[in-house]
Amino acid sequence: MKRQDAMPIGEILRNLLKTQHLDNKLDEMKLIKLWPQIMGQTIAEYTQRIYIKNGILYISLTSAVLRSELLMCREMLIKRLNEEMGTPLVKDIIFR
Repeated sequence: MKRQDAMPIGEILRNLLKTQHLDNKLDEMKLIKLWPQIMGQTIAEYTQRIYIKNGILYISLTSAVLRSELLMCREMLIKRLNEEMGTPLVKDIIFR
């Protein structure tokens, strides 16, 4: 006898994450983990710290030259990161 109301486990987990408001936090952690792949290994080597708070991505860099270069293309980076994640996760970027 097969149950008619059975749901796939993936759908159950997505619903649980959404109801507990953890889906956004999970996406933030995924973005941080994918930073080297999205931006490249060279930029990742100059990145000391990266975190997201209230939709703002904070990035600490060891190179002032790289910081100024990334500042000039901030809007393009926001668009690229959001496209990669498939959701408007990043509203702004602050380079330190």
